[in-house]
Amino acid sequence: MPIPPVLARMHERIKDLAAEQGLDTFPVVFEMVDYAQMNQLAAYTGFPVRYPHWRWGMEFDQLSKSYEYGLSKIYEMVINNDPTYAYLLEGNSLLDQKLVMAHVYGHADFFKHNVYFGHTNRKMVDAMANHATRIRRYRDRHGIDAVEELIDACLSIEDLIDVQSAFHDHYGLGEHREEGDDEVEEVKLLPAKGYMQRYINPPDYVAAQRERLVREREQKRRFPTEATRDVLGFLLTHAPLDNWEHDVLGIVREEAYYFLPQRQTKIMNEGWASFWHTTMLTQGLLDDSEVIDYADHHSGTTAVQPGRINPYKLGIELFRDIEKRWNTGRFGREWEECEDMAERAAWNRDTGMGREKIFEVRKVHCDLTFLDEFLTPEFCRQHKLFVYSRDKRRDAWMITSREFEKIKQSLLFSLTNAGTPIIEVQDGNFRNRGELLLAHRHDGIDLKIDWAREVLTSVARIWRRPVHIETVVSGKARRLGYDGRKHTEEELDKVAETAATS
Repeated sequence: MPIPPVLARMHERIKDLAAEQGLDTFPVVFEMVDYAQMNQLAAYTGFPVRYPHWRWGMEFDQLSKSYEYGLSKIYEMVINNDPTYAYLLEGNSLLDQKLVMAHVYGHADFFKHNVYFGHTNRKMVDAMANHATRIRRYRDRHGIDAVEELIDACLSIEDLIDVQSAFHDHYGLGEHREEGDDEVEEVKLLPAKGYMQRYINPPDYVAAQRERLVREREQKRRFPTEATRDVLGFLLTHAPLDNWEHDVLGIVREEAYYFLPQRQTKIMNEGWASFWHTTMLTQGLLDDSEVIDYADHHSGTTAVQPGRINPYKLGIELFRDIEKRWNTGRFGREWEECEDMAERAAWNRDTGMGREKIFEVRKVHCDLTFLDEFLTPEFCRQHKLFVYSRDKRRDAWMITSREFEKIKQSLLFSLTNAGTPIIEVQDGNFRNRGELLLAHRHDGIDLKIDWAREVLTSVARIWRRPVHIETVVSGKARRLGYDGRKHTEEELDKVAETAATS
């Protein structure tokens, strides 16, 4: 439903103010929806049309109950698209609508210019509608149960993609072997007479070189020749799927890559939008009578709950800190080498580079590099950040450290690989039987066994052969497997010993 005239006029005012502030967006289209429509859009991850699946209905039911019980309320929703579509909740006050529209313009600018969104489909609304049409056609042809079963399997592994794919063309789509690849190259010997052969070409050296060539040949025979994190891409290329199954997997993978930048930039994106709605409202959009209500609403959005990171709060405060530091010259070698605390506290070089710097930051960073580059000890002390963990003896959460390095390490660890375990395809012909071998890059936290088994079940459904994953469980290297009927678990040390004795 189109927005009423009073909001249309407000939209024009906000659009002009955003342009004056330097924000650059695709055309922004606002639509008015009631709470049921907003919950439906939220269940569909913001899109008016998605392919049919029980998952969306379950999320709609959860959102509806949460709204009815007063546990949560969605004020705005915006889609990375050209034009950028945004939805306003019917019944909100004029102040709330102002805040939301200004917030949306911050998001729209971020979507258009952040490098992590550069590869995304800017006509995704149309693409989603096309996906829905194809899925409905497959349901009619092959039955609802068959299509739902495959979608379930695909969605359960939709996070197994390469989070760095925006910066290279490798999507794990396989390599082709040429005829003659299996031939072993002979070790090249230096010319020598018979009685000098042993000295010119030592047997140990020749044997080592021959072993190296054999290893290289075996490596060439494996596919992929290098481990790939795009498990979905590998399955899309090599799994024995029917045409319609291949298309369904491709749809899930395409949408997973579309949503990936939003997972990678949650703190920055919300911080940037909050920075600009605050700037625009306090510099001309607010009436005197709205200031107190605005402060109340904004503080609710940026409120921090114990033990949790609020991306709105962390993002906006870090952008403000960057702007202040670059405006006052608190960067560079001179600043870093200053050890006088009083001088550092009063430091002000009046460089005026803050606004330019935050626009640069919003263009080239994701959450991981954002915090790695700009989180400072002073910022952590000012905002009272700390590391906490569960004390089993006291059965309570306890602060374990306020040290900057540990705080930063904890934050970066939670953001690595978009917050998901790193899983790679190691071998598509494991044991020379067409089995699939995955590997978990263990980073100190064990995989959840039930999660791992569900992943193996879903991958085996698509691969149609036994699937394995090597990981570490309680400090021991193990290989989990699923052959389509039962799950297995074996210690790698014992497996190696058995292979050696046989």
